[in-house]
Amino acid sequence: MDRRLFLAFAMAALPALAHAWGGEDPKKRGGGSSYLVVQTLVGTTMKGAKRGVLTVECGLDVQDGNLRERVKQSMPRLRSAYASTVQTYAAGLTPGVPPNADFLARTLQKDTDAVLGRPGAKLLVGAILVN
Repeated sequence: MDRRLFLAFAMAALPALAHAWGGEDPKKRGGGSSYLVVQTLVGTTMKGAKRGVLTVECGLDVQDGNLRERVKQSMPRLRSAYASTVQTYAAGLTPGVPPNADFLARTLQKDTDAVLGRPGAKLLVGAILVN
C-alpha cells in the first residue's frame, strides 16, 4: 500500500475517530454550552475599483434552555436575516473606511430579537474583516 495514501486516509479519519471516542467536536468553538456558533456571514463590497469581501463571525449566547432550542430551530431564519443585513451594509460601505462594529452588532441584535419574537439571546461578534 502506498504510504502517502495511508497517511492521507489516517489524517482524514482522525476527526471522525476523535468524535466517536467522545472527544469534543473539532468545529465547536469555546463559549460553553449556552453558546451557539453562527456560520460566517459574507457580503460583497467595493475596495476602490476592485470588489472586496466583508466577513462577520458571530455567535449567540442563550442562557434559557427553552429559548436555546427555539434558536436552534430558527437558525435558518436567523442566518437569512443576518446575511441580508451584512450584504446590505457591505454594499454601502465606503472604500477605505473601516466597518462600524457597533452599528453592525446593534442591527444584528435587532434581527435576532425580531426573528425570535422576544429578547434573551445575546449576539456576540467575534471578528469583522474587510478583504
